[in-house]
Amino acid sequence: MPQDQIILFSLFGIVFALLIWGRWRYDLVAFAALMAGVVLGTVPVDVAFTGFGHPATMVVALVLIVSAGLVRSGAVYLITRTLVDAGRSLGGHIAVMGVVGGVLSAFMNNVAALALLMPVDVQTSRKAGRAPGLSLMPLSFATILGGMATLIGTPPNIIIATYRESALGQSYEMFDFAPVGALVALIGLLFVATVGWRLIPVRAEAVAGGAPMGEIAHYIAELTVPEDSRLIGRALADLDEEADTAGVEIVGLVRNGRRRLGAAARVRVLEAGDGIVLEAEPGALDEFRAALSLDFADEKRLAALRSESGGDGLTVVEAVVPEGARIAGRSAAAIGLGWRRRTVLVGIARQGRRITSHVRREIVRPGDILLLVAPAETAGEVVKWLGCLPLAERGLAVTVETKTWAAIGIFAAAVALASLGFLYLPIALGCVVVLYVVLGILPLSELYDQVEWPVIVLLGSMIPLGAALETSGGTQLIVEGLTWLAGDLPPWVALTLLMAVTMTLSDVLNNTATAIVAAPIGLGMAQSYGVAPDPFLMAVAVAASCAFLTPIGHKNNTLILGPGGYGFGDYWRMGLPLEIIVVAAGVPLILFFWPLYP
Repeated sequence: MPQDQIILFSLFGIVFALLIWGRWRYDLVAFAALMAGVVLGTVPVDVAFTGFGHPATMVVALVLIVSAGLVRSGAVYLITRTLVDAGRSLGGHIAVMGVVGGVLSAFMNNVAALALLMPVDVQTSRKAGRAPGLSLMPLSFATILGGMATLIGTPPNIIIATYRESALGQSYEMFDFAPVGALVALIGLLFVATVGWRLIPVRAEAVAGGAPMGEIAHYIAELTVPEDSRLIGRALADLDEEADTAGVEIVGLVRNGRRRLGAAARVRVLEAGDGIVLEAEPGALDEFRAALSLDFADEKRLAALRSESGGDGLTVVEAVVPEGARIAGRSAAAIGLGWRRRTVLVGIARQGRRITSHVRREIVRPGDILLLVAPAETAGEVVKWLGCLPLAERGLAVTVETKTWAAIGIFAAAVALASLGFLYLPIALGCVVVLYVVLGILPLSELYDQVEWPVIVLLGSMIPLGAALETSGGTQLIVEGLTWLAGDLPPWVALTLLMAVTMTLSDVLNNTATAIVAAPIGLGMAQSYGVAPDPFLMAVAVAASCAFLTPIGHKNNTLILGPGGYGFGDYWRMGLPLEIIVVAAGVPLILFFWPLYP
């Protein structure tokens, strides 16, 4: 074996071992391996950083930014609030959430899709009185499956498409993955919704949904009915359905400076300028506000803030009031929070005590948690000026609900142009990002915060290493080994073997790294059998995406570990039969839609 192959196989072995060990983060491990490859002479200096400008790397970054824009515009709220119902049976809930998650994952990053739907799922579980662990794992698996349906749904598809372009001169189009990916996803979802969730062990402590989700504070807040609101003339009680969907509780009504609570408020017909008093956690409050086009209580100050920031750049901050804080014993109005610091007090969380006056005129007490809307660039200074302590960052933002359809339309147009071949996908997504920023859908100040930089570093580092392995002949050596294992059996056996090996790697490694390594192996196996390359490349795409045995195989599985109350060994119980189903369904579907001998 040549020296270059020995070095590269050793580097990949060390990388895989370190990733499985998990002591150091995957981006550091991958970048260190790239640097070692350059120093040892196996990766040429002039191509060492080409992976950072690779189309696959750019598409992953742009998809994350576009996903954030769709969230910020309220497009995702528009979907979920019309489909989620706490009164459904568990199987029905899993099926509906799985379909929503799968469809979202097909058109946005599947990690982002789960991050959007996980709070909705936990909240629905609590309303239904069941453990979130019964539905969170099915939701995670559904978003992983749904990502296989399109080019941009999951990084392995992007990598396979760009690898095909570099190796064969033509990439896959947006929906080339759909015939196999969508059908495999549908079959997998049917299993998850009917049988799979019954295999999940749920511990007693999981009923509370895990500590991370249980610590979310509920605030007493006020929202104002605008002058041109469609709610004018409706009774307050008529909003119960929207409130239940969003997960907020309507407490009362404020009119002409007087607060009315309970039954006396519910029969009142809403007028312009009325304040609706609510109890809710921050995300649910913003969803309810966006759904009904309501204003925050201090609408004049908020309008001024939006004008100053060009309609964007506002963020939601949560802060705890300690003893001795500037605002302790005073109200937001008394200290001039609005005109001094360009900040609006939206809500107050107070354990065990009722808030009886207007939120902005309420005397703040030590131990209260404040919900503030402030310009993103000065939010930290505001919390410090108040003498408060910031809670852990939760990525909260003010939804720009007036731009929902603009965000959807721009994204849909870009997908259509890319699918029809009029625009190269990275260019189409880049145009979406530019328009989102120009139109104020996504603040420029938050643009780079949406990119998951460790994933970008992983991609940028592994792509040159994968190319070096192929150039050195290492990929061909692996191909020969897998072909030898298949022996004289038909090519479909080798295809099945490739899927099984790729899926096993993806369960213990990052799916992106697995796709980078397995793509040239799949092409080499197809060439050794003298058959079309597409079935083998599609097999790699499907298998690399399907990591269901462990919480480290896919980030979605990691996200639900705490909120679902799962243990490391819980995933394989539903994941193993699901992976077997994916292989059993995937192989015939691949051979039907992508014949070995076209």
